[in-house]
Amino acid sequence: MQFSHPDSELVEQPIGYWSWAAHTSVVAHIRQALATVGLTQPQWWVLNQLDDAAGAHSLEGLIRTLRGYLDVGDQLNVDIDDLVARGVIVVDDMDQVAMTPEGQRILAAAKEVQITAHTRIHGGVTDDDLLTTMKVLQRMIHNTDGKFWHH
Repeated sequence: MQFSHPDSELVEQPIGYWSWAAHTSVVAHIRQALATVGLTQPQWWVLNQLDDAAGAHSLEGLIRTLRGYLDVGDQLNVDIDDLVARGVIVVDDMDQVAMTPEGQRILAAAKEVQITAHTRIHGGVTDDDLLTTMKVLQRMIHNTDGKFWHH
């Protein structure tokens, strides 16, 4: 791969721009891939949370957990309503959320799509490079007093 600038100039490039550009490109790639199985990214998060659940999930708890993901905001409610309308998840009278067999089928397809997307996104990036990148980004978040769910 050819980089945009020589190393001596690359270190002077604005991190805000390049982190935004990476975010925009990676998220767009993931969302396009998930659309092939009929999911938005927030819907993938819902199904993934339900798959990882050690028990029932309350609707309120699910929304509270996912609301901070990539500024999803109120769109999350629309995405959840769509999953219910399509029979992918159900919400019972106690506001407990569960995945249906159709949801499990879609989740399995989405996991395959995500594996393919992950492989492409991480192509040519060593684990050491990724680890350094993640630590640098988290350090920059810390340096700017950022407060994010995973930080």
